[in-house]
Amino acid sequence: MTTINHQILLASRPEGEPTVDNFRLVETPVPALADGQVLVRNHFVSLDPYMRGRMNDSKSYAAPQPLNEVMIGGTVGEVVESRNEHFKPGDKVVGMGGWQEYLVVNASQRGVLQKVDTTHIPLSAYLGAVGMPGVTAWYGLVKIINPKAGETVVVSAASGAVGGAVGQLAKVRGCRVVGIAGGPQKCAQVVEELGFDACIDYKAHGDLKSLSKALKEACPNGVDGYFENVGGMILDAVMLRANAFSRIAMCGMISGYNGEPIPMTYPQLLLTNRMKLEGFIVSEHMEVWPEALKELGTLVATGKFKYRETVAQGIASAPEAFLGLLKGKNFGKQLVKLV
Repeated sequence: MTTINHQILLASRPEGEPTVDNFRLVETPVPALADGQVLVRNHFVSLDPYMRGRMNDSKSYAAPQPLNEVMIGGTVGEVVESRNEHFKPGDKVVGMGGWQEYLVVNASQRGVLQKVDTTHIPLSAYLGAVGMPGVTAWYGLVKIINPKAGETVVVSAASGAVGGAVGQLAKVRGCRVVGIAGGPQKCAQVVEELGFDACIDYKAHGDLKSLSKALKEACPNGVDGYFENVGGMILDAVMLRANAFSRIAMCGMISGYNGEPIPMTYPQLLLTNRMKLEGFIVSEHMEVWPEALKELGTLVATGKFKYRETVAQGIASAPEAFLGLLKGKNFGKQLVKLV
């Protein structure tokens, strides 16, 4: 009996804000395995903001998502059939399986599948706290901001998978950590659950003056490090409060993902404050992943690292869940549960 795979394809490129009509759900039979191949039943699919940029057919750090092909994305799952000596049925694995229920992959290619241990770390965490978002947080904080104990670190999108990790890693290093998030509920959870010292609700501040004042109150000693996920007015407000020799790790600019321009109001502050601003793509720094994952895995396994997941059910729910992620409807890591 043939196994049927349900997949989400990119059907069309969005013009401005994406909609569910840009995606298409299809059914395809799972092919028989060739030598060296492995069949994985995906348990969770990761949804991440970077996918929005890949939907555009424009020059970027990575090739665009091809039309009429399975949407790119990280996955964790279980090997159900193997014709590869390095994998056996029952192995739990992480890879880039995309928005689909099953993955057939040549596991002889180095790095396409990684076995993971779920004894002390839940399988889903390998897509969040102990996965790409966690390493993204670790790299931007440790390698770019490089905070010292007693310094103040600000994090935008603080309730997201990356932002929440940045704040906790900064607290481990003895910093004062201030988050920026949307809505009083998210801000309360950022402080109470994730351990931030303060969190500013940007939705309560309609202009730069108001937001800058709130930042001044939350950061009485100024800002030494800023982890940027948003851009726009939030970046401007942080720049106004930045100390001399402060550092900005530029991870994302979600305020402009639909093509809107993102002007910077006071770029001269980069000069007058002798600031360092560095953008980065975490997949270009594979040399740090073992060190980062060791710290993150230890913190999660020992219960010292808190994370939250927002979970949609079934592959058909992925487009709606993704659009919700882009509007900030999730708290923590956005996943799609398939099993």
